[in-house]
Amino acid sequence: MILIAMGVSGAGKSLVGELLAERLHCTFTDGDAFHSAANKEKMHHGIPLTDEDRWPWLKTIRAAIEDKQKAGETAVFTCSSLKRSYRDVLRAGDKDVCFVYLKGSREVLSERLGHRTGHFFDPSLLQSQLDTLEEPGADEAITVSIDLTPEQIVDEVLKQVEQR
Repeated sequence: MILIAMGVSGAGKSLVGELLAERLHCTFTDGDAFHSAANKEKMHHGIPLTDEDRWPWLKTIRAAIEDKQKAGETAVFTCSSLKRSYRDVLRAGDKDVCFVYLKGSREVLSERLGHRTGHFFDPSLLQSQLDTLEEPGADEAITVSIDLTPEQIVDEVLKQVEQR
């Protein structure tokens, strides 16, 4: 099984992903690690990424997913996965890939980004991400509110994974 914690910046993907991996006794990989230096530089300067910027990044994450599957491993990844077409690349028709959509209000996300330090993402890009976001339906993802504590989010995700 591959879980991908998704959502806009500030949703808590990394923290929730790490906690999920800990509970599942598996590896955790932050999708941001696969961004090119050029992508990181653009985001640092408040320049939104284009689809052309994202395709190579998404394909690299998909290759890492396939490596985990070939090794027979469960793994947790993070990736904003803002559009259905992006999720389609990551999923590649694979029923073993499950998205976890961390959903939050603009106000909560903005507040979180305002307190975050040491990250390349410019908080001014939040609106661009929200504009790009195509929220997944129940057929595509488990949706959990970021108003819950991280531990409650993990509990809810694992409960819903069991029910699938």
